[in-house]
Amino acid sequence: MLEHGSSAAAYGEASLAETVPPPRSEAANPAPRLRIGLLNNMPDTALVQTERQFRRLIGTEVDLSFFSLASVPRGPLARAHLDRFYAPHTALPGAGLDALVITGSEPKAARLDEEPYYADFTEVVDWAAQGTVSTLFSCLAAHAAVLHLDRIERRPMATKYSGVYACAASGVHPLLAGMAPVMPVPHSRWNDLPESELAAKGYTVLRRSEDIGVDLFVREGASLMVFLQGHPEYETDTLAREYRRDIGRFLDGSRDTCPALPENYYTDDAAERLEAFAALAQAERAPALHADFPAMDATPPRPAAWQDGAARLFRNWLALVAANRALRMAVA
Repeated sequence: MLEHGSSAAAYGEASLAETVPPPRSEAANPAPRLRIGLLNNMPDTALVQTERQFRRLIGTEVDLSFFSLASVPRGPLARAHLDRFYAPHTALPGAGLDALVITGSEPKAARLDEEPYYADFTEVVDWAAQGTVSTLFSCLAAHAAVLHLDRIERRPMATKYSGVYACAASGVHPLLAGMAPVMPVPHSRWNDLPESELAAKGYTVLRRSEDIGVDLFVREGASLMVFLQGHPEYETDTLAREYRRDIGRFLDGSRDTCPALPENYYTDDAAERLEAFAALAQAERAPALHADFPAMDATPPRPAAWQDGAARLFRNWLALVAANRALRMAVA
């Protein structure tokens, strides 16, 4: 398994813009670097992209290691990448991690607890609840974690939440330090978690949207568990690529309905071109039409609208991990 610097070099990644300020310490006795793990469960087509997205947010001032669940189905190319750069999830307890990020996996079963990886996933959640200073769950991983921890069921929605939404702070917390009261956040999901059920089980909602409900919430305990229903890690064109993928699935018959455009995302001109293509797709519905999909320059007018807030959230999270680790070390 390679750590942060080796993996980036192997893939020719550009230097990372976002870094984490080191924890304050005496010059003669500096604090050790944080050790962060990424358990990447995303499907093959998004595996390396997701790795890159979280690597950018976590920064270069920590030691970042990659882990995977063997029970997530993989094709040969993805398996070769995992074999080269990742360790199995069973190596987590011995990795000396301070914190962990866990991504979701595109669901295949009707229920998350029927997914082939669920038993391994819950094993990781149980370990992380005691073995890390903090664990951050992304989108579907958040849904699977609260199902395991407190039997909170996600609820399916009639239409997909896809776009960039204004999410307002609903309380004061170190994770929100230095942020504006309302922040744009990308969301891309078919399911939702009821805020009332989260509150009844002791979760604290930190940010929500009037349009799409809960965005960010936490669960206090031996490990601070942080849950994101959105995708602050998304790059500028991620929603555009997802939309193109979903149009392709509609055209080839693997999806019943034509997807709606991501909300609050495209320029007016781009939206007009894409809506014209969607109308053609619904009228003719043939896989060959996918080659005529409008060019990928149909991206949002403010590419970094949510990225500054995402970088701040992860800096705050890492600072909180460092502070809580120092407290643990002081009483050990």
